Amino acid sequence: MSGNHTTSELEPFGHGGDIETASSRFGIQANAWLDYSANINPLGPPVQVMDALNDAFRSIVNYPDPAHRQLKRLLADKLNVSTDNLLIGNGAAECMALALLGLDIHKVGIVAPCFSEYAQLADDYGAEVLTVIGKEEIGFRADIADLLPLLSEVDLLFLGQPNNPTGLTYSLEQLRTIARRAEQCSTYIVLDEAFIDFIAPDQRETLLPELANYPHVILIHSMTKFYAIPGLRLGYAIAEPRLIQRMARKQVTWSVNGLALLAGQACLQPEVAAYEAHTRELIGVERKFLQEQLTHRLGWQVWPGEANFLLVRVAEPWTASLLQQALGPKAVMIRSCAMYEGLTERDIRIAVRGREDNERLLQAFQDVDRIRKESR
Repeated sequence: MSGNHTTSELEPFGHGGDIETASSRFGIQANAWLDYSANINPLGPPVQVMDALNDAFRSIVNYPDPAHRQLKRLLADKLNVSTDNLLIGNGAAECMALALLGLDIHKVGIVAPCFSEYAQLADDYGAEVLTVIGKEEIGFRADIADLLPLLSEVDLLFLGQPNNPTGLTYSLEQLRTIARRAEQCSTYIVLDEAFIDFIAPDQRETLLPELANYPHVILIHSMTKFYAIPGLRLGYAIAEPRLIQRMARKQVTWSVNGLALLAGQACLQPEVAAYEAHTRELIGVERKFLQEQLTHRLGWQVWPGEANFLLVRVAEPWTASLLQQALGPKAVMIRSCAMYEGLTERDIRIAVRGREDNERLLQAFQDVDRIRKESR
């Protein structure tokens, strides 16, 4: 059963984290919610970010640097690229939009299930969307034999690495195969690495070190998820300088605000390395814990993602919508995946948080499941 592409009652905008809608629906104060529908670092922002912002409010009388020079220099040093390879955006979503606009894209390829913004942006900017459905038996990844022909039919392909909502990645050799085929077809590849920071650097499957070999590949990163600053909106693209220039020409001046730039600069200070290591250790331990507990306590199917969230298929007669409604009075939010093409009405996505929150989530799952069984 494929998703029906409709939004749920609690997700009218097609995204998780809509606490205002949930509060209105259930009459619960916004600060009381345990939000498992948005995939944000449970540690909160690094202390360096909070300190920088506390010191920065006087700077709001000044325009931000339209060229984002200081943040680009810090990113270039960290990523071992030139500043000419970088574009700073108002979140990863703006970078995706600028790729579509700047590269004059008319046909977009996606692998479903995937981040809904790929198709939404394509539709917003008048591009046709061609879809390959990922195969459940390989974690909803596309069979490479199915994906390669698509590259000759589209101008640009979006591919999540790791993918949202599955959390799974393609191997480096698969990425190379796709990128080589894209070069032959003169097709652009946008590798959405918004969640790759949750994977240890030495374990990442990424084309970043060899990006010079693939002038049609664009890597897109988000700083909002890993560093827990979604309210500020900050992301960046890495690509061949001519692509960056074409994308930048379509960017509205000052689309990235000054506080976001300062936060990004604070995230790249050497002292933040301990926070980064702590985050990856916590997410690794808690992701495994949640996967084991959901499987053993509730008998639900869980896909072994590599990011800070898990794709879960709940047992019948539960559906994602019924579970959301049952959890609402307990002030717990989860993400329905029923609208994702290629998934089913029983699929949900949950964030990975700290142990105390994860225990509370599991207890809420068990409580509503027990009540359902007793009422039968």
